[in-house]
Amino acid sequence: MISIVIPTFNNLDYLKLCLKSLDLNSAYNHEIILHINDGSDGTLDFIKSKNYKYTISNNNIGLCSSINKAAKLVSKKYILYSHDDMYFCPNWDKVLINEVNTYNDDKFYLSGTMIEPYSGHIIHDFGTDFKSFKEKELLLKYRDINFYDHQGTHFAPHLVSKEMWDKVGGFSEEFNPGIASDPDFNMKLWREGVRIFKGLNDFKVYHFGSLTTRKKKNFIQNRGDKTFLKKWGITTKFFKKYYLRSKTKYDGPLSEPNVTIGYILGHLSCKIQSIFTI
Repeated sequence: MISIVIPTFNNLDYLKLCLKSLDLNSAYNHEIILHINDGSDGTLDFIKSKNYKYTISNNNIGLCSSINKAAKLVSKKYILYSHDDMYFCPNWDKVLINEVNTYNDDKFYLSGTMIEPYSGHIIHDFGTDFKSFKEKELLLKYRDINFYDHQGTHFAPHLVSKEMWDKVGGFSEEFNPGIASDPDFNMKLWREGVRIFKGLNDFKVYHFGSLTTRKKKNFIQNRGDKTFLKKWGITTKFFKKYYLRSKTKYDGPLSEPNVTIGYILGHLSCKIQSIFTI
């Protein structure tokens, strides 16, 4: 039912942990597809030995291009995008599939609730790296530490139908290596009439926290927020606040933003910023 797409960049220890969690904590069998950037740390040999589907590039082509390449191998009805440093808590897929079964069409974007040591939806330290990871403690406590079903999610791991993925053309590669690519993807879905952007409290993952972007000598940050502003005429902050209502409690499908004084002033500020953004 679900194809899980994971881009990875020489992050083998975390990738093994991610794949282990999917193997141990999934209620159903799923298709796993990876895009390997470089892979010289042993990732390529490991993936081959496990017979996972994969695509590969000789260097780091960026998150957006990586996901798009891997997604060409998808054969299931739904696509779940995950980072390679996420650990999936038990029955994550049962929660997702039960939610999907409540809808009459594919106009939804669903994601999980991230537990992180320093930020995330839930802040709780179960380890800051794979060596200090407290897996047993996480599995004992994850049910008792909660956020809530929330609006306006734009975080991985997220699930959409393959039909909607193909309709919007996947991730926009002008956002490589990745900053602001998620809200851009959401905006494309919004323009196709998607109004359910729901984060599920009971679909929990532990996230070690953007490990690839910490490799500063190998990762060049893009100007994604500025790219978004020039493309859509509003900032990511404005989009998340007035369209997605991010991190507020979920109360049903979203609607067009209320045109308040705050909205008008914020929109005017976006237009001014857009004029002076190079």
